[in-house]
Amino acid sequence: MEQVTQGAQGLTANGAGQGTLEGWQQQGKWFSYGGHAIFSRMGGQGDPLVLLHGFPTASWDWNRLWPMLARHYSLLTLDMLGFGFSDKPALYDYSIEDQADMIEGWIAGLGLKKVSILAHDYGCSVAQELLAREQEGVLPFVIIRVGFLNGALFPEVHNPLLIQKLLRSPLGGLISRGLTRAAFERNLRRLFGPDNAPAQNDMDDFWYLLTYNNGRGILHNLIHFMEERRCHRHRWVGALQNATQPMRLISGVADPVSGAAMARRYRELITDADVISLRNVGHYPHYESAAEVYRAWRDFCRRTM
Repeated sequence: MEQVTQGAQGLTANGAGQGTLEGWQQQGKWFSYGGHAIFSRMGGQGDPLVLLHGFPTASWDWNRLWPMLARHYSLLTLDMLGFGFSDKPALYDYSIEDQADMIEGWIAGLGLKKVSILAHDYGCSVAQELLAREQEGVLPFVIIRVGFLNGALFPEVHNPLLIQKLLRSPLGGLISRGLTRAAFERNLRRLFGPDNAPAQNDMDDFWYLLTYNNGRGILHNLIHFMEERRCHRHRWVGALQNATQPMRLISGVADPVSGAAMARRYRELITDADVISLRNVGHYPHYESAAEVYRAWRDFCRRTM
């Protein structure tokens, strides 16, 4: 496991408000992982809740849900290596296992012994790896409960967009470096529910985070996670099937990539499956319908205390 170094200086919260991307960055802190700067955010009060973001976005995805959750939980989130405000090295072997190493070391370095996890998309795969490690007895903390939001938990029913398939192809490097804002926006909008299209200022933020630190040029390296999901299917699906802690899937069923079909597969393969389906909500439930996700999570926590 790479070393995680805590205690890097964070930015002060003077100036922009918390509701802006600038304010989000200013209220963050950085720590070092293998010599790379990793952006993190912490806040709120209560039991620790770790929020794991998806591809190709960043921890900013949680900003609408953050003030609701912060009333009840001590929140921890970060931009994983290659995402958002964190470093994006061009020559790096990105993997779910490496991201899990980083998050494991970060949580352990903070001295936390018990955490809950709420994960989205790419973050769901990281959470599955952490569950597998806990079941093997090698995780230095206990996972109390887990919530999943529209992740490819079962790769056989994952339906990637054409742009994702192209990024995985031999032309991936060219596609990544040549990605235009118009193409990015067109594909991202397809993931949202019919009534939840992101506003232009939202698209400005998503594009800024993607292109920060030359992030556009590494998308073809990051998307290797799709192959990892297939290679590690037995391990990661087994982690769900063998989990002893409560789990809930909160599914935006209008998601064309990992929506209704993923929720059906979850019910088929997970004993006593706990699934909340959000109608007319797409791939980003916590961004599209934060209040519904908040209620689903709070209800889950109350039932599993």
